[in-house]
Amino acid sequence: MVMEQEKLVRAALRTIKGVGSQHLRQLIAYFGSAVKAWEAPQSKYFQVPNQGKWIGEILKGRNNIDPREIGESLSKQGIRIITPDEPGYPVLLAELADAPPLLYYRGHLRGDAEVLAIVGSRQATAYGKAAARMLAGNAAAKGIVIASGLARGIDTAAHQGALDSGGITWAILGCGLDRIYPLENQRLAMDILAKGALLSEFAPGTPPNAVNFPARNRLISGCSRGVLVVEAAKKSGALITVDFALEQGREVFAVPGPIFSKVSRGTHHLLRQGAKIVEGIEDIWNEVPAWSKQGDNALLNTELLHEEKELPGEMDLGSILQLLSDVPLHIDQITIHSTLPACSISLALLELQLGGKIIQLPGQHYVLAREC
Repeated sequence: MVMEQEKLVRAALRTIKGVGSQHLRQLIAYFGSAVKAWEAPQSKYFQVPNQGKWIGEILKGRNNIDPREIGESLSKQGIRIITPDEPGYPVLLAELADAPPLLYYRGHLRGDAEVLAIVGSRQATAYGKAAARMLAGNAAAKGIVIASGLARGIDTAAHQGALDSGGITWAILGCGLDRIYPLENQRLAMDILAKGALLSEFAPGTPPNAVNFPARNRLISGCSRGVLVVEAAKKSGALITVDFALEQGREVFAVPGPIFSKVSRGTHHLLRQGAKIVEGIEDIWNEVPAWSKQGDNALLNTELLHEEKELPGEMDLGSILQLLSDVPLHIDQITIHSTLPACSISLALLELQLGGKIIQLPGQHYVLAREC
């Protein structure tokens, strides 16, 4: 068990410019602990392998930093720190050789939880958002924690789907926990904290710079037993997450999308490369059978779009079909002329797409499939 002083010194080192998780691991390995590194004479630092400017930053910075003050500041912000050998640290992440020696978190963190990552495009379509929300809800209802990155689009839909089902979700950030990014997700972040957690390996005050997000993606996959990609362009951060997942030995899943959509190209590429296709939550259970046994009160119907709260009836779906033809119709026009509530339109359209009855075209336009 790491003593409190060790944790605070790790946090102190993490605030120094140029000292990331990799350098912190290196110091702990060389000196035996962060405390010993903090107290070591300058001459010892000149013997540290793979030296760089970061060594000089530590020698300057440690004279001006009080670890106790950092601990007090974190406490005031409701931010806690946890190390890999402590209960609560995500178990699968702790097993990795490059596990962060220090995680910051707010909320409730259960390290032994089974975790599914759901990631995808920020420019998500209505189809993708509905699929992510439904799959996240079905998995979370089984007791699976949903991990994602709090980004716009698929990430937001996945977090919201988990919350809607009464489940738990973790948001893993590419910035300090004192900064919610994007700003419009501040309310969502607060909702997540009710039962879940916000996590980061970046010290408070760290801005959401683009260079931080690959490291964030590594944490998302590292915490999880599997990674599900719902929508992704050919060059996408979600595909970076998949690369990490493969290196870490995680399962990779992908949801197929319309062939007309740019954000289907990344997922279809993954499917060609051997990712497991997901048309319903049962496809994930088939790859991870232990998950299907979780939660006695779980949803019994695991098909992708059969959530009792919002599922439109057959007559309602038929009314949408009557609106469509070979001429593309925008989702806004469908919403105006349909008898369904506006909040159910995306779900109804997704049901019809998966049933092969309609096709989504670019720009959220829809036409009847030929067999209709």
